[in-house]
Amino acid sequence: MSKAPSSLGKWSVRLVLLVALVGGGAYAVSYLTRPVAQVVAASRGKAVRSVPGTVEVKAEFDVILKSEVGGRVKTSELIIGKPVYKNDVLVVIDSGDIELEIERIRNELTAAKKRVEVGSTLRAGELNERDTLDNLERQTKAGAYPAAEFEKARRNYQQTVQKRELDEVNLKLALENWENSLRAKEREMAKMTIIAPTDGVVTAVLARVGDLIGSNAPIANLISVGRTIEAKLSEDNFAAIKMGQRASVRFLTFGNDQYPATISKVLPSADVTTQRYSVYLDVALPEGRVVMPGLTGEVSIIISERANAVIIPRRALVGDYVYVVAGGQVELRKVEKGYDSLNYLEIVSGLDAGDAVIVEKQDRYRSGERVRTEVLEN
Repeated sequence: MSKAPSSLGKWSVRLVLLVALVGGGAYAVSYLTRPVAQVVAASRGKAVRSVPGTVEVKAEFDVILKSEVGGRVKTSELIIGKPVYKNDVLVVIDSGDIELEIERIRNELTAAKKRVEVGSTLRAGELNERDTLDNLERQTKAGAYPAAEFEKARRNYQQTVQKRELDEVNLKLALENWENSLRAKEREMAKMTIIAPTDGVVTAVLARVGDLIGSNAPIANLISVGRTIEAKLSEDNFAAIKMGQRASVRFLTFGNDQYPATISKVLPSADVTTQRYSVYLDVALPEGRVVMPGLTGEVSIIISERANAVIIPRRALVGDYVYVVAGGQVELRKVEKGYDSLNYLEIVSGLDAGDAVIVEKQDRYRSGERVRTEVLEN
């Protein structure tokens, strides 16, 4: 009679254990089947008010290299992609004809110098007339020669002097003209050696050895090695911009990497087509990172800052709401925004530091839904 209660007790313990095991398993299954929400904890830090813009990398300049004189390309150092440096000889045009012309002008110049040194051929006649006039003057004073004829001879002598002087002026003028012609031809010959106007890289070659080119013909394109980074801002955001303000730049090519920058130039007028204003940035790029012309991205220019603020990633915000996970349950909570920057947002009310906010795929969750959480770095 004493064994029945003992047997009943054992079955009761087994039943409790079974119920607990089934319940635990059901809870585990329920928990494991909950969706996983990726969350970030709201934190205290520096809130930043910034204005957004777009950025584009541009070459400082793009040069179309031209020849000022025509001729046949004799030598060329132009290769696409080749770096060139200021005053490097890039192209030489055949100067054979110019050299012959220069030689001829130099011969003419030597002869012109001799003619100037010798003087006018009229000088001998002038001296003879001077002697004759002196003799006639003595005869006139003695009454042996008519005064009217003497006056006529004096006028003829003055005309001879003027002709001699004019002839010598023309000789000097001819010398100067040959000197100018020589300088012009030497300058033309110098232009047949085309040098790099600045440091750069060859991006296109339009004339090659043996090509016959005309004056002012393009022969190559050069792009400078220097880069400028231009930011475009809307009229509403431009009003608060000043020289020296700090900014953060992200280039689409480099993913989410952020680079500190400073405003170096501010253009006071808007683009007539887009009505957007331009500012230029000095961007601190890490060693080895090169930005090429044409790269685009985003900029966030810092206008003001506030310390010890509650901040969350911007991607956590859905309109005026955030999804908060508390006690494993989703809660849709309205918040009041403060300072806004490229990646982070200040929350003035509606959140406390430490609250976990969902930052990915918020459209998958509903208020009251139970979830598991995966905590991400802020």
